Amino acid sequence: VQLQASGGGLVQAGGSLRLSCAASGRTFIGYVMGWFRQAPGKEREFVAAIFWSGGTTYYADSVKGRFTISRDIAENTVLLQMNSLKPEDTAVYYCAAGRVRSIVVVTSAPGSYDSWGQGTLVTVSS
Repeated sequence: VQLQASGGGLVQAGGSLRLSCAASGRTFIGYVMGWFRQAPGKEREFVAAIFWSGGTTYYADSVKGRFTISRDIAENTVLLQMNSLKPEDTAVYYCAAGRVRSIVVVTSAPGSYDSWGQGTLVTVSS
């Protein structure tokens, strides 16, 4: 499974960006797809997740109401629309894919994911 994240860049506070995660190597039925981020000097943190089958979504409290995760089944792509960006959203954003192995999936845990993309940098200026 290969994941390729793109769409990062420099934006002013209050602006918007849309990140894409293109997946190749397989279809993702039965997978959960997630976005994580890591700011300088901080640990990687969960941002959002979506179950490929059904489209159920989950968000970190810090981005709820501002970010929207979605998937394009035809393009095998996961999107993260980020609105009302804040300087504290500055980080390298990673997409990830994890096979759903049980009824309970902790979507916010990095250990729930098997494959990771290379990351794309998002910088929000004040």
